[in-house]
Amino acid sequence: MKAAVLRRPGELAVEDVAEPTVIGDDLLVRVRAASICGTDLRIFKHGHFKIRDGQRRVLGHEVAGDVVAAGPRVTAFHPGMRVTVTPNVGCGRCDMCRHGYNNMCPDYEAFGISIDGGFQELLRVPGFAVQRGNVFQIPEGLSYAEAALVEPFSCCYSGQRGLRVGPEDVVVITGAGPIGAFHVLLGKLAGARKVIISNRGRPRLDLAARLGADVCVGVREQDLAEVVREHTGGRGADVVITAVSDPQVQAQAAELLAPHGRLNYFAGLGAARTIPLDTNAVHYKGLTLTGTTGSTNGDYGRCLRLVGERRVDLSPLISEVFPLEKIHDAFAYAASGAGMKAMVAFDGDPHATTTAVRGPGGRQATP
Repeated sequence: MKAAVLRRPGELAVEDVAEPTVIGDDLLVRVRAASICGTDLRIFKHGHFKIRDGQRRVLGHEVAGDVVAAGPRVTAFHPGMRVTVTPNVGCGRCDMCRHGYNNMCPDYEAFGISIDGGFQELLRVPGFAVQRGNVFQIPEGLSYAEAALVEPFSCCYSGQRGLRVGPEDVVVITGAGPIGAFHVLLGKLAGARKVIISNRGRPRLDLAARLGADVCVGVREQDLAEVVREHTGGRGADVVITAVSDPQVQAQAAELLAPHGRLNYFAGLGAARTIPLDTNAVHYKGLTLTGTTGSTNGDYGRCLRLVGERRVDLSPLISEVFPLEKIHDAFAYAASGAGMKAMVAFDGDPHATTTAVRGPGGRQATP
């Protein structure tokens, strides 16, 4: 089968590799759609501490496809089922896992990092990932492409859930890339009084406006703090979400808040970067500062239901679709900031909403 293999940082190649086999509790999934995440871009450029020097890895953790084979001990899934797979597999034993936070497990495994991911025709889901609840059935009528986007959407949901966005809130989102766009959708879904989003480039702001953003701020032409004061009567924002990895933007974020405002540092800055923080402002204004990374399987399930019930539409964020053979073009497009999400498609239309199951070797599977 074909797979896009990261040979070393900066070197990605489409190769013929052996088809995986399943035993025990394993599943084999024919990938239909896999979208590119900023994490994929960072690993492509810089590697990852869980990928040892010289180790080859298939990236991709935003995945949807069809079950084509199941190990003899699998009872909940069968060939013909359309599924998605959440990336972070907790150990199942630590305090974080026991409290339901598989995304915070210190001894986690992850698709596209320590386990081969979705940029290949067939994805083996190891039995421990099946047992720990990382496989979900795609709701009827939801396309593979939209299902693949539920994973990053659920990460944004996880961030906003702790902020308790409500109908009296003015929400400011810094960064209008895919993550910022997901936050716009969630803010509107929560009934926010006003959603303000900022970005350097105008095209992404235009899409954010179509998704429901009330105020779009081009920071090259406008001062974000002044716009926030104007739209809040000088109070400041109730909620600020940083959706861009920019130290200057993150340093300003707390300054945009009203008394008792809430801030989520959604985007990270990397291990070597820090920002100044006025703790007096946090103290005297009663601010709440939060940070989130990834999402739990529970949050993912809630988001899959939201999207499956059509309470939110993720399809406008699918900007371009590439075949696996064009993986380099797909990565270049994703890194360019030209659109929103780049999707890698396999074996037919990623916008399809019904299965077209083929087993290992391309054979028709029996549902």
